[in-house]
Amino acid sequence: MPAPSPFDYAIIRVVPRVERGEFINAGVILYCRTRRFLAVALALDPVRLATLDPAADTAEIQAHLDSLARIAAGGPATGPIGHLPQTERFHWLTAPRSTIIQPSPVHPGRCLDPAAALAHLLATVVQLARET
Repeated sequence: MPAPSPFDYAIIRVVPRVERGEFINAGVILYCRTRRFLAVALALDPVRLATLDPAADTAEIQAHLDSLARIAAGGPATGPIGHLPQTERFHWLTAPRSTIIQPSPVHPGRCLDPAAALAHLLATVVQLARET
């Protein structure tokens, strides 16, 4: 059985009114160097966003979030940042910002499957479990 690999992750926060400092979690950035894995998983909840700011432009915010996922994936359509090595793209994605879309501090973890760890983090720290 393979040994668990270390990874780093940050939560993507949407702060629709920066001056108020209120935010909702909208995604996760996960980087696992040993498995050469960098990805962003997103789940923006427009109802929760409207609770913080009814005037927030959900479509524009989603477009900016989608650009983070494209940068994580890299490739020719992602501009200069998308051409950087994974480590540098991760550091760019997690650099502190004072804009509407902000990363949390970076946290460590260990996993056997980075994609499964990303899905787990998205479910537990971004999406709200709906109990029936």
